Amino acid sequence: MNHSVTKQDILHAFEFRHATKEFDPKKKIAKEDFEVILEAARLSPSSVGYEPWKFLIVQNSDLREKLREVSWGAQGQLPTASHFVIILARTIKDTKYDSEYVKNQMLNVKKFPAEVFDKIKDRYKSFQEEDLNLLENERTMLDWAGKQTYIALANMMTTAALLGIDSCPIEGFHFEKVQKLLEEENLLEDGHLAVSVMAAFGYRKNEPRPKTRKEMKDIVQWIE
Repeated sequence: MNHSVTKQDILHAFEFRHATKEFDPKKKIAKEDFEVILEAARLSPSSVGYEPWKFLIVQNSDLREKLREVSWGAQGQLPTASHFVIILARTIKDTKYDSEYVKNQMLNVKKFPAEVFDKIKDRYKSFQEEDLNLLENERTMLDWAGKQTYIALANMMTTAALLGIDSCPIEGFHFEKVQKLLEEENLLEDGHLAVSVMAAFGYRKNEPRPKTRKEMKDIVQWIE
């Protein structure tokens, strides 16, 4: 494998990336660049390989304005971002160990032999029921699926930064009102999907203030 990206390139991308509040509306991301960002999401890992996500690319200005009314954290991004993404998480209808979604995922996507899937289904059952107590309620399962979407989100933002593209993760929205809006637009597959997080992509309008973080010694403990 050709390691053409250097360590310095990687760290520079993380220094470059910041939560961009307002983008230059005149600058648009090239189609081939955004496809790479989406491919980074598609190739992201997920717990037991469920891939419990869907990515809505909201380019429609009317829908963006409706979202803006119920998304306090996206006031500057929705009108200016080149691309605006809503990441949806799959609900208990799909993520429960005995769902048709899981069966299809394992047999047709991951290509598990039927006899192998029959054996590991019990492992998934105990994982959800006992190991993590995920089946306590529907929200617990949704939050678990939402954790997986954040892996894809992080990979999308890092990929964007490596390409010199800005981004902003957004949790500042009213969950129930966004849900209702997307339901009215028939975008939630009849209760199989729910809002997890949003992300805006484009090119910064203004330079950010210098990045600040805790020192390494304050967040890392080696146990040897």
